[in-house]
Amino acid sequence: MKLFERVLKRLVTRGQLTVHYANGESFTVGRPDPAFPTLALRLHDGRVPFDIVRDPRLGMAEAWIDGRVGIEGGGIMEFISMIRANNPWEAGRSIDARSRLRRSFKTVRQKLWRANHKARSKANVAHHYDLSGALYALFLDRDRQYSCAYFPDMDNQAGISLEQAQEDKKAHIAAKLHLKPGMKVLDIGCGWGGMALYLHRTCGVDVTGITLSEEQLKVARQRAQDAGVADHVRFELIDYRDMQGPFDRIVSVGMFEHVGTAHYRTFYNKCRDLLAPDGVMLIHTIGRIDGPGITDAFTQKYIFPGGYIPALSEMIQGSEGTRLMVTDVEVLRLHYGLTIREWYKRTMAHKADIIALYDERFFRLWTFYLAGAATVFEHGGMVNYQVQYARDRRALPITRDYMQDAESALRGR
Repeated sequence: MKLFERVLKRLVTRGQLTVHYANGESFTVGRPDPAFPTLALRLHDGRVPFDIVRDPRLGMAEAWIDGRVGIEGGGIMEFISMIRANNPWEAGRSIDARSRLRRSFKTVRQKLWRANHKARSKANVAHHYDLSGALYALFLDRDRQYSCAYFPDMDNQAGISLEQAQEDKKAHIAAKLHLKPGMKVLDIGCGWGGMALYLHRTCGVDVTGITLSEEQLKVARQRAQDAGVADHVRFELIDYRDMQGPFDRIVSVGMFEHVGTAHYRTFYNKCRDLLAPDGVMLIHTIGRIDGPGITDAFTQKYIFPGGYIPALSEMIQGSEGTRLMVTDVEVLRLHYGLTIREWYKRTMAHKADIIALYDERFFRLWTFYLAGAATVFEHGGMVNYQVQYARDRRALPITRDYMQDAESALRGR
């Protein structure tokens, strides 16, 4: 327990945290700070400190999921926020040669699970995206955009809704695609069809959306039928590696995280083959700030098996040599933190409904996932990248003005 206490003392200096052991003893770290609520951890199991010290993220996660830890004065979001805000990415030290060597060994060790062959891809996708559609309807926006929204300021002082922020995200992406009516667009990882339907509705393009989730496919096809646009917006259950082109544009939002580093070159080569000679592609993905890394044990075990967040360097290296030109890169820093905070609020508001769908343990797992995800964008080493590619350097205007003009027009509709 002494090691556990020393670790927490290093982790928490701003904000006050009291830990109550199962044997009745307690200790306090940090000091009161108006930026943080005063919290208490109540450990119901004597093994919890050992589990956390042995594997901090997974140990705490599983203790929380199993109900062996209670939090007083706030919830799991407040607790993880306190830990991460005390240890922001910006305050970390630069990576020395020894750290790089350790990380390279870990990277080699994880290459096997990073490999995302076709047979494994569908199972990995189903693990997360084939959860009950009722669950996603409870915490996502009406269009079921399960990716980073687009907010006007870092604290959302404008007070725009999640629904509006997701509409603005779609406009932001559509503007970068430089679309013209009648174009053929491929949406790789189309989710529940919202992006594809939006692009057809606002830009007059024909869209083929592909997914490996049977649950998402059913919803997307039904939405196209209900909107009377099934002749122009089609959805298929197919791996991107099996698609045939050509397409004028390719868009992929929140799918690149599931490609697997071993398949980046395959992905880019295939996309180039699918694009028309003057084609353009836009990838929107979560990304690492600090370079290549490893997927944490909690995410790998419970949330996205086979998933890996790429570094920008890995994305660019993967596309080099494929004759796809990087034509624009944007880094969205705090947008996803704001987005997931909204998902967390809606999840908490629908606690009883989610427990009725699954159980208390699942609810606790889901809140840990959302809390960890929100705070890693607020204080940790994750951002979102939007990377635009083209086959021909003359396929797009040579200044970014066209993006602003198109986005303003789309938002005005």
